[in-house]
Amino acid sequence: MANDASTVFDVVILGGGSGGYAAALRGAQLGLSVALIEKGELGGTCLHRGCIPTKALLHAAEVADETREAADFGVLATFQGIDIKGVHKYKDDVVAGLYKGLQGLVASRKVTFIQGEGRLSSQTSVDVNGQRIEGRHIVLATGSVPRSIPGLDIDGDRIISSDHALKLDYIPKSAIILGGGVIGCEFASVWKSFGVDVTIVEGLPHLVPLEDENSSKLLERAFRKRGIKFELKSRFSGVEYTAEGVRVSTENGKSIEADVLLVAIGRGPVSTGLGYEEQGVAMDRGYVLVDEYLRTNVPTISAVGDLVPTLQLAHVGFAEGILVAERIAGLKVVPIDYDGIPRVTYSNPEVASVGLTEAKAVEQYGKEKVVTLKYNLAGNGKSKILKTAGEIKLVQVKDGAVVGVHMVGARMGEQVGEAQLIYNWEALPAEVAQLIHAHPSQSEALGEAHLALAGKPLHAHD
Repeated sequence: MANDASTVFDVVILGGGSGGYAAALRGAQLGLSVALIEKGELGGTCLHRGCIPTKALLHAAEVADETREAADFGVLATFQGIDIKGVHKYKDDVVAGLYKGLQGLVASRKVTFIQGEGRLSSQTSVDVNGQRIEGRHIVLATGSVPRSIPGLDIDGDRIISSDHALKLDYIPKSAIILGGGVIGCEFASVWKSFGVDVTIVEGLPHLVPLEDENSSKLLERAFRKRGIKFELKSRFSGVEYTAEGVRVSTENGKSIEADVLLVAIGRGPVSTGLGYEEQGVAMDRGYVLVDEYLRTNVPTISAVGDLVPTLQLAHVGFAEGILVAERIAGLKVVPIDYDGIPRVTYSNPEVASVGLTEAKAVEQYGKEKVVTLKYNLAGNGKSKILKTAGEIKLVQVKDGAVVGVHMVGARMGEQVGEAQLIYNWEALPAEVAQLIHAHPSQSEALGEAHLALAGKPLHAHD
């Protein structure tokens, strides 16, 4: 293995996705010499196979729905169908533009970018392309891939993952989605808007099961209204090819047929065969174990992003990468409060939240100390204009701060920024009630909810 002993980087980062490139950019900004190693394309899952392309599909789906419903607004328009090639061109153009910008940004920060498949070769080096890259610190950021369950082989034909679904060159007539979490619900929303007969199969009692139960029920009600079918408390037992598609069986005896099966049961860490365990890095089920400062048990090695058992969100990766870079550079850092990170399912309607669910708040503070309030978007002028339904639910510690904000409705993902400030600054309802929100706006609904919780409701019943 060739080695240029004269070059020892301050930081060598293995993986150029959200967590990896954030660590690289922030590290370089702080004067560290940084090598960033990526086997695929800079930007990783989020930019190329996750957040960005899926949200482009969701926007195309929104345009399709608005065209169908144009007459409701007095606009004469005719929906003629979906040009899937055109949709992919739009999606790919968005990705390509952001990719080009990211490449330029990494180059401008003087980060040494190495394209190739790296492997941890010691506690201070990574081997890639026949060379050994030495670093005083190593950051592992190798991300995740769609996972399956034993006996369910994803073949990329009729049994597909989200990676395949993003590139599907036809619109199936029908689809079964295994998994009612964020990925499953987003694809269900897209496909329904594209005219697909969709059925979600979920083993747990609710869709988006990590969200507050009220949010799950509101999404389920909206999906029923849209004609999206779902089977809850239904565990997968098997799948077989039929003459024209697939047949899925569940443990409770149900059988469902469709053109394709999308397996959307989550993502698993990419860590096998990369030398982590050989170098003494503590692991659990493929994840790299870290402390609150993202340090592994090996002093020279940190890990970030989907590789560690925290929330699998791109913005979590950004935050973790920045924290690690700042710590390595000698700055004082504060551990991330993962409850304070916004969570959004970009389906129609959107589900957005930050902080504790009511159940978690009760578990943490006790039932008698938890207060909740629901504000229906029917009382919000802008939501009526948009013809969206939904609610904002607040969770408060009695006589104390708001510890959870849960929202369902169109564009709620754009309101979660203020909700994040409310939670993270431990705001009291009366303090938020003092803030004047623009009228008519959807953000006004968040203000009205806090007015009501503070005991002085305006456009809401006492």
